[in-house]
Amino acid sequence: MHDDTPRATVRTPVAPVFADARVASAQISQLVAGRRLELLEQRDDWYRVRGPDEYEGWVHRGYLEHASDYHARLDRVSLGCVTIDADGARRAMPLGALLETGERVESGEAVEVAERPTRFPTNAAAITRSALDYFEGTSYLWGGITPWGADCSGLVQSVYSLHGVQLRRDAWQQAQQGEPGPDELLDAEAGDLLFFSDRVDGHITHVAISLGARRIVHLALGRGGYAVEQLDDEADPYVQKLRERFVHARRVLATAR
Repeated sequence: MHDDTPRATVRTPVAPVFADARVASAQISQLVAGRRLELLEQRDDWYRVRGPDEYEGWVHRGYLEHASDYHARLDRVSLGCVTIDADGARRAMPLGALLETGERVESGEAVEVAERPTRFPTNAAAITRSALDYFEGTSYLWGGITPWGADCSGLVQSVYSLHGVQLRRDAWQQAQQGEPGPDELLDAEAGDLLFFSDRVDGHITHVAISLGARRIVHLALGRGGYAVEQLDDEADPYVQKLRERFVHARRVLATAR
């Protein structure tokens, strides 16, 4: 982030990010509690913000905390939990949200920020396990990034972020990160990102995480959400369409292996 840019922190469990400074515009992403943002522009009660992934959009001021010391009071990462604060108020906190000091976990689980690298190491086996464990059953939601509802790139970004790898927000942006992966879809290794297009111009429209052994996990509109696919299943027409739409693979964990 730029040192001279004003900042704020997301104070609510989830803050929707809109395409324009009005609630009727499209939700293009989400931010979870504790995310530190740059404030780029203000229109009435709306801010155009930029997050750690450099993604920009509009957030209403009601979701933000401007106190300079607020971010320092966030000491745990939610793994999906319900908390109670000092006043007895409950909050359902999604995966990846940061909890305030003094906020008690009533149900679910949270991990200390300092312990996260140990609990969630940067390796393919751990990352693919998190995708399977935390996003199973998630419905497809355009612009979503949590197990409460997410899109394909939201799943990818949130899972890798949990393991300390910052990826960009949209699939086409993620397709430019890391190093080239294998040319053949069926040769992808666990942790590789696989990119697909349903457009004539080849613009990337979908991303999945390779599980190795010719399997992927993804959130797909065509499946209604979470799905694990066996890529060599010749009898599944959806899988065959995926194979036809494959563009390339990227290896974002190459330097971490």
